[in-house]
Amino acid sequence: MSQNLYPLQFEPILKERIWGGEKLKTILNKPIVSKITGESWELSTVEGDVSVVANGVLKGKSLMDLIDETPDAILGTKVYERFGKQFPLLFKYLDAREDLSIQVHPNDKLAKERHNSFGKTEMWYVMQADTDARIIVGFKEDSSKEEYLKHLHDNTLVSILDDVKAKSGDVFFLETGTVHAIGAGLVVAEIQQTSDITYRLYDFDRVDAQGNKRELHVDLALDAINYNKVDTQKKYETKVNTSNTVVDCPYFTTNFLPLENKLEVAKNGETFTVYMCIDGEFEIEYDGFKQAYKKGDTVLVPAAINAFNLSGKASILEIYIS
Repeated sequence: MSQNLYPLQFEPILKERIWGGEKLKTILNKPIVSKITGESWELSTVEGDVSVVANGVLKGKSLMDLIDETPDAILGTKVYERFGKQFPLLFKYLDAREDLSIQVHPNDKLAKERHNSFGKTEMWYVMQADTDARIIVGFKEDSSKEEYLKHLHDNTLVSILDDVKAKSGDVFFLETGTVHAIGAGLVVAEIQQTSDITYRLYDFDRVDAQGNKRELHVDLALDAINYNKVDTQKKYETKVNTSNTVVDCPYFTTNFLPLENKLEVAKNGETFTVYMCIDGEFEIEYDGFKQAYKKGDTVLVPAAINAFNLSGKASILEIYIS
């Protein structure tokens, strides 16, 4: 099947969230039907939420089936050697009409022991920000388990957490253990390890439509939290037709690619590449294949596709595994 591969798009997996809104439709043109849609999972192999191909002759096939049939061709030789037939990343767009809960993600060791899962290192690219929108990332100053618990029990946790104003184009990199929350008024692209493990610390005392508060995971979180002050915001260059490195970590590399006109891309077959269109429009041309993408689209280029062209005028996130 590898000779029949082409750049793949997938049906969005839409998620209602208590904090969600309608910007995934108005800004990113996602086919939402709910006024509280918080997430569009673009590329996923999380159990129960496996992406299905939306374009071309492979339409209707799941990403897991494709990987199972030709893992080297989809994932790449290096990725397959490291992860087997697991797709190691999860790609999303999020719309926060309200603040998300304050939460933390466990590292690989804890997640494996407790949930037989990867940890959840992640990054956010801010696509749209309302005036005065902000995020919570880590502690204002080095803290401790004791100080954290005192403020949690006194309902003053927010007072010791770092609050950062966010604007379009900002990038935040969150290593596991970083206490965080996306604030109201933000649309973000999220790239993360394949994991749906979240420990919720505080939810602003919200209730759902049935009057119920969401579950908190205070005890589980205690050993997962990094109580030290962390630097999460990433600065990056914006050279045209260049893959400008934004995040380079053991789990993924993300580049910011401002595309102008045409760019020839050459790959070595070691890793898949994912493109998330952050703004504008572009096309991929490959061996007779040609398809256009717009803001909010995500495309997986299988590792077996070694040479292709990008054309158009767009801001693109380029993601792969080094």
